[in-house]
Amino acid sequence: MEEFKIREKDEFINLSQLLKALNLVESGAMAKEIIDQGLVKVDGETEYRYRRKLYDGMIVEFEENKIKIVK
Repeated sequence: MEEFKIREKDEFINLSQLLKALNLVESGAMAKEIIDQGLVKVDGETEYRYRRKLYDGMIVEFEENKIKIVK
């Protein structure tokens, strides 16, 4: 499992921003498309909100990637 550290000044990161930051998608439009298709899970549940706020301890799954959010 990979870890993604939220910047000190931020409390959360949006799901689409996370996918872009990790280079799992090429653009925000692509992130929105894969989220709309139900290809991303947050804490084990399919997530359809591309602006879903991700906080410390949450786990995101996309394809074979599993990412834990850490503060």
